[in-house]
Amino acid sequence: MISVAEALEDVLRLVSPLDVEEVPLRDAAGRVLARDVRALRTQPPFAASSMDGYALNRAEAEPDALFKVIGEAAAGHGFDGSVRAGQAVRIFTGAPVPDGADMVVIQEDVTRRGNLITLGHGIDQKDNIRPAGGDFSAGDPFTAPAVLRPSDVALLAAMNVDKVPVTHKPVVAILATGDELVQPGETPGPDQIIASNSYGLAAMCEETGAAVRLLPVARDNAASLTQAFTLARDTDLILTIGGASVGDHDLVGQVAGDLGLEQSFYKVAMRPGKPLMAGRLGDAAMIGLPGNPVSAMVCGAIFVTPVLRRMLGLEQLHTPTKTAVLADPLPANGPRAHYMRARLTDGQIRAATRQDSSLLTVLASANALLIRPPDDPARAKGDVVTYMAL
Repeated sequence: MISVAEALEDVLRLVSPLDVEEVPLRDAAGRVLARDVRALRTQPPFAASSMDGYALNRAEAEPDALFKVIGEAAAGHGFDGSVRAGQAVRIFTGAPVPDGADMVVIQEDVTRRGNLITLGHGIDQKDNIRPAGGDFSAGDPFTAPAVLRPSDVALLAAMNVDKVPVTHKPVVAILATGDELVQPGETPGPDQIIASNSYGLAAMCEETGAAVRLLPVARDNAASLTQAFTLARDTDLILTIGGASVGDHDLVGQVAGDLGLEQSFYKVAMRPGKPLMAGRLGDAAMIGLPGNPVSAMVCGAIFVTPVLRRMLGLEQLHTPTKTAVLADPLPANGPRAHYMRARLTDGQIRAATRQDSSLLTVLASANALLIRPPDDPARAKGDVVTYMAL
């Protein structure tokens, strides 16, 4: 049995960043930018008015000053000419500031009669002009790697980038095993339960940026498992759920071994999640997750998410750990690291009273995993402890 840290090192060694593809900007949201891109234009490409008003020479902007309006500038329609002494141009937000003007007096500070304007006594001293290149300039980089948010997509669009280099989505095959399992919506027999783990892990993988192939449930026999592994061909990562322990019906390791699994480790000193294994099967990495629902989801958060992030070429692989004050005392921990379902509220963290690895209601109500190191001594209320957010 190896430590969590050793297991993490081993699973991360199984994978490397995937290849790069170019996608249309419209399809780039949520993808991982794989290479730096550079702005193809300057924004704004010209000095632009930030307000509706009148463009004129600042040196002439005095209370009661009189100007002749010689034209108009609107967004997309600049004024073709120059502003000279005693002249002004009616201008609207986003319009290019005409030559000879270096200030926009907002319309609220102006009185207009025909083609003449008079400035008021409370003129705002701001020039109300957005300078050319005030946002970015042609050639400025958008740095990779980065998960592209909606605001990033907007920025790339403004940079006139229409094709985006992104990392291929890891293709993940999820294979639940067990005669006791049926799919959601089916009617379970008297000795059966619903295959919940597959759906939780699929959501976790997709949230991280993977494309998921949800395979049919494999039954507890070698033929069914062999056929299921065949369906997982051409994927980047195979996640099996259940069947990785040492019972008479736990056949995943045996069948995967017969198919050529190069196993890295089996069993990790952690709760929940001890019967975890990993290795490479053909061209894919494989992680064998425990069958208990909470165990599978916790191991997904600790091991699967970092593996996917490495495949996507991201620099931050692990969910950052933080500290909080313990709301209730905790007894001494045993020899395995314990990832306790917990609630973080106002800087205080409280472990759930029930930590059984089958209780999905407890996991669903948790927003953190309180991390107890192996052989951690008893903790008192008010002690500072480590956690990772869920």
